[in-house]
Amino acid sequence: MVDIHYFAAARAAAGRAQDTAQAATLGELLDVLRARHTGSTEAGMSFAEVLERCTFLVDGASATEDAVLADASRVDVLPPFAGG
Repeated sequence: MVDIHYFAAARAAAGRAQDTAQAATLGELLDVLRARHTGSTEAGMSFAEVLERCTFLVDGASATEDAVLADASRVDVLPPFAGG
């Protein structure tokens, strides 16, 4: 089981700040989350659309969808941020 932390638009579309799920890879985890969350942002962007634009950190390190989650404890879902 891995803890998932959503930020900004991902949090808005998921309707929560944190979640838990189990999957072998980050890609499989994202499939689970897409099926679980059908909400959208105030601007009308669906959770799945938000995920397409996100960066993912697995235990603090940048990760791609083929990242193995066997020993992972945390996944951060980071949409693009504006500002400076």
